Amino acid sequence: MADAKVIPFDDDRSRSGSAGRPARRRGSRRAGAESSGAGDVHPLPAATSRDTPGAPPRRDAEARDAEARDAEARGAEAEQDAARQDTPQERGTAEDDGGLERRIASGLAFLRRRLTGEYEVDDFGYDAELTDQVLLSLLRPLYEKYFRVEVKGIDNIPEEGGALIVANHSGTLPLDGLMLQVAVHDRHPARRHLRLLAADLVFVLPVINELARKLGHTLACTEDAERLLGQGELVGVMPEGFKGIGKPFSERYKLQRFGRGGFVSTALRQRVPIVPCSIVGAEEIYPMIGNAKTLARLLGLPYFPLTPTFPWLGPLGAIPLPTKWTIQFGEPIPTDGYPAEAADDPMLMFNLTDQVREEIQHTLYKLLVQRRSVFF
Repeated sequence: MADAKVIPFDDDRSRSGSAGRPARRRGSRRAGAESSGAGDVHPLPAATSRDTPGAPPRRDAEARDAEARDAEARGAEAEQDAARQDTPQERGTAEDDGGLERRIASGLAFLRRRLTGEYEVDDFGYDAELTDQVLLSLLRPLYEKYFRVEVKGIDNIPEEGGALIVANHSGTLPLDGLMLQVAVHDRHPARRHLRLLAADLVFVLPVINELARKLGHTLACTEDAERLLGQGELVGVMPEGFKGIGKPFSERYKLQRFGRGGFVSTALRQRVPIVPCSIVGAEEIYPMIGNAKTLARLLGLPYFPLTPTFPWLGPLGAIPLPTKWTIQFGEPIPTDGYPAEAADDPMLMFNLTDQVREEIQHTLYKLLVQRRSVFF
């Protein structure tokens, strides 16, 4: 048995055995499975087609690692490209484009409503939509860039309900009232609209009449004022009237008489607070050095101003000087604590009128002391 030989299963020889043909070794799966005695068989490893001469070499571990690193690098570059495409500038540009589209759509809708008449005005002719989208937008560059208005004490104006704002009046032309209207709307947290009481002259001028009505101005009379305050509106009045706006430059920032105190009586009847307001900067926009009274009477005007530039420079003389403005709202003076018959008490009206006037005058002096320059 020690000399026995293993006969492969795949031998091509006949069972009778032919000695001239060599034996073919088994594959590795049968290696060592059968042996007898001391004659063990050690099979060779199975050969594959990649091991044959001329076949491409097998991809080793280093090549696979390099390919993985390349894939990671490409992925990082793709993420960086996506991040660059989503920069804040590009997002801002996209938002600007969207905002521009919304503004265009809003403008077209506004034009459609104006053409079809689908807009509302109140009994006084006030057009809220036209005021917000057009008229205040036209005044805003003058307010922000030219006069650079600074507003103080805006929180003294109530967020809701009626209130009477009483301000000084100056400047030869009533630009202070318009700037006051923009200041209240743009700076107040509730974006409230100020309804100004204007003189009769405003409502007899052809174009000015319509614009004043659209802006919410109304005639300075007790009936209109009480009606607006009763509706919870914010009403503005400048009791100096033409005496204040047409005073000479030598009397700048010196308050004129506040009439007979009609605004106090109105506030008492409607039981609304009175908010004093002081405006610095308007006195110098048209320094009035003279008054052509004869020409004023011929034109039906309360005064005809003579300034260093008007009428000597023609239309250029009508350009206001770019002064720096400050508007300050004082502490509100309550009126709801007085009895109902207080509105008919002349002494009380006189005292409250004097209190409001003194508060405005004192604030004017304080702002003038704090001001660095007329223009800066």
